[in-house]
Amino acid sequence: MRLAFILYYGGPDQIMVVTSGLASLVGLLLMFWNKVVTTFFRIVRVFRPAPPETASAARGNDVEPGSRRH
Repeated sequence: MRLAFILYYGGPDQIMVVTSGLASLVGLLLMFWNKVVTTFFRIVRVFRPAPPETASAARGNDVEPGSRRH
């Protein structure tokens, strides 16, 4: 039973390689964050298109009666 736990040990020499790789991926993602978000929303728009405009919004009558436009 103790041998199984020893095999799962991750020392600093293994952990540093993993954290360095993760840090480089996060840095790459942050460098191109604007392009990542733009691509994500383009993909979302393919599966979920914008709802059609209502007739009153298309005419510009989207102000409720009794309210003033500033």
